[in-house]
Amino acid sequence: MALRPDEFYAHALEAADGQRRLPLARMTGWDISPFTPDGLSVSPLREPVLPEPPRHGEDPADCRSCDRRDEGLWLNDSWRLTRIPKAGVPLILMLHPRDHHDLADLPDELAAELGVLTKHLARHIQALPNISRAHVYRIGDGGAHLHVWFFARPEGQSQLYGSWLVVWDDLLPEYPDDVAAADASVVVDALIDSYGGRRP
Repeated sequence: MALRPDEFYAHALEAADGQRRLPLARMTGWDISPFTPDGLSVSPLREPVLPEPPRHGEDPADCRSCDRRDEGLWLNDSWRLTRIPKAGVPLILMLHPRDHHDLADLPDELAAELGVLTKHLARHIQALPNISRAHVYRIGDGGAHLHVWFFARPEGQSQLYGSWLVVWDDLLPEYPDDVAAADASVVVDALIDSYGGRRP
């Protein structure tokens, strides 16, 4: 059984200093880290908050994603694809089920479709000129409606490898919107050709 919140907090504090600051992550020593360890400090570890505050959309009647079920760059009967504007990396797309589901309650047939769509989207993003990888993320702490992120990693930028990419995205200047929109359109055309679906 996982540690209770109070046990987890006490366990973490055993590694912290007198100000409840944990040591720097091993990741800050990686050559892909966007931060130099000198002068970098960890925020004090806060006590657990219970019960956790509800995520947006816990009640489907208040879910913004459900309100936008017919919006996006691409749709089929079950899914919709959107683009995240004002990103630092070349392209960020997000895949949402059109009906209100989270990952843990996604019906098996939609879960299977999610896997196939993920493969198609990754292939089409990586086929864009000057893009090396499509990173795929599902986090879920902010919203109860499933949303899967697809980040395009620019070619040749080895510092942007791996799990730091989302942090680099926040640090980089805003990528040209017209270029990102054009690349998103190329991905949508390729997805329609390879998988089906339509533009709204």
